[in-house]
Amino acid sequence: MKLITRRGYIEVKARVTEMIPDGVVFTFFHFAEAAANVLTQAKCLDPVAKIPEYKVSAARIEKI
Repeated sequence: MKLITRRGYIEVKARVTEMIPDGVVFTFFHFAEAAANVLTQAKCLDPVAKIPEYKVSAARIEKI
C-alpha cells in the first residue's frame, strides 16, 4: 500500500488487524524499509524529555 501525508509517501506492506481501531493506521518509524519519519513533523520534541514526540499525522492509504 502507499501511505500518504502532506509531507510525502512511503510504500509498505499492509496487515489488517482488530488490534488497531477503525480509522487508524500504525507503522514503525525506526526501520529504513518503512521510513515513516518522512511523513510526520520530525522537528517537534517532547517539552520535558527532549525526545521526538509521537509521530502523529493525518494520512490516507492507497492500494498499489
